Amino acid sequence: MNHQTQVELTRAVFQHLAAGSTELGAAIYRNPVAHYTCADRLAREKVALFQRFPLLMALSCQLPAPGDYLTSESTGVPILLTRDQDHRVRAFLNVCRHRGARVARGAGQAENRFRCPYHGWTYDCAGRLVGVPDKRSFPGLEREHSGLVSLPVIEQDGLVWVRATTHDTSNGQEKININETLDGLTDELRSFNIGSFHHYASRRLDRKMNWKLVIDTFLEPYHFNVLHVDSISPIFHSNLCLFHPFGRNLRVTYPRKSIDTLRELPESEWDLVYHSALIYVLFPNTVFVVQADHLEVWRVFPAEGRVDEAIVFLDFFVPESVRSDKAREHWERNLELVVRTVSDEDFPTGEEIQFGFSSGAQAHMTYGRNEPALAYFEKTVADAVGG
Repeated sequence: MNHQTQVELTRAVFQHLAAGSTELGAAIYRNPVAHYTCADRLAREKVALFQRFPLLMALSCQLPAPGDYLTSESTGVPILLTRDQDHRVRAFLNVCRHRGARVARGAGQAENRFRCPYHGWTYDCAGRLVGVPDKRSFPGLEREHSGLVSLPVIEQDGLVWVRATTHDTSNGQEKININETLDGLTDELRSFNIGSFHHYASRRLDRKMNWKLVIDTFLEPYHFNVLHVDSISPIFHSNLCLFHPFGRNLRVTYPRKSIDTLRELPESEWDLVYHSALIYVLFPNTVFVVQADHLEVWRVFPAEGRVDEAIVFLDFFVPESVRSDKAREHWERNLELVVRTVSDEDFPTGEEIQFGFSSGAQAHMTYGRNEPALAYFEKTVADAVGG
């Protein structure tokens, strides 16, 4: 984040602190409960959002070397991400062209070979079919047309994006215009030097709540002094945030109480990033968190066939490779605070909300003017899904 933006945001924080106020939306917003309970709407969301939009699937540091790979099935289709021998990131449908079995599982180092566990058909990291046992039994098979089916993928500024559909592309290199997708956020994300970070740990959290409820919990500090009274409330100013939209994406700034120390410094020395948590929603399903000394990437997906269940992947990134026990203990404490806060406080509350929907007590959720990012996200989803 450039320094002038940091100064402007810090000034805004100080103005709100002086006035005892926060950023306000134009009006309260009522979001239908059906958006969290309707199976037909979820089916539309999966097509409109999870197949048509580029999704952040990894950071570059998760695929550091040729032969490295990751798999995912959370979009509703099996995806294989690889880094080929030319150091290029590629994406494929993780489906053998012989009988359709997965050619890779989990993540790791494939040494440029993916061997189908069913009959042994083998592919390289560029998706080419390079081995067919008893190939005499497949007369007329054209290897050059029998490789893994490519998906659109782009790697930029340390981020890897995939579109989970083969529409409008014959070779997976359909142009994903990620600058257009980010809609003004490209330079800001680039300023964090994401490509220099190191992957520390990943967690999967399965929760009994709609996927949007998971994202909702990141988008307002109104609850800090109540739900998080003993965890993060002592660290952050409660019910105070700054909100800025970037097309379908958004940024919320949560100032730490330590920001007050900047009053004693000239503006040229103000460091907002160090004294806040910056929450980005990279539409439709990624919460990208920039903390003072680490990055968190929360990728949220609906569970297969369940409107009331979500799969949450947390990837935790640190600025330097962890080589000592002291550093490992430091990051374990940080990670534990992050996971404990959401697992013990935010997500159980979200599950209670989801359960309460079935009671018929309310037809809609009500968002206050002090929850502008929450209302913006839900309205943006509704606009994208339609109907």
